[in-house]
Amino acid sequence: MRLTFPLIPVLVALVGTPALAATGQDLFNANCADCHTLDGASDSAPSLKGVVGRKIASLANFQYSDALKAKAGQVWTDANLNAFLAAPQAFAKGTSMFGGAPDPTERQAIIDYLKTVK
Repeated sequence: MRLTFPLIPVLVALVGTPALAATGQDLFNANCADCHTLDGASDSAPSLKGVVGRKIASLANFQYSDALKAKAGQVWTDANLNAFLAAPQAFAKGTSMFGGAPDPTERQAIIDYLKTVK
């Protein structure tokens, strides 16, 4: 019985952490799915199916902002996705992307989820 008391603060901390309480898919749905799809492009945003490892601004069926077209030679790596989701305007000034995911743990969960969507 004594061993359970030291675990209580740890359990409370884990339950109180949003990224641990939600999966990457849940976070994607809450933060990204209003604009992005995982199949075809919408009118407002490109599909994120297969985005990890894809060249930036490379889907033919979406009209990208000039800000992202300027990065067209680069690839959506973990680092680029992390930077873009943290601060879209800092990554590509003039992009039409807004919002993002300011929490680093939630951002990583979203990126990890996107790696599974091929």
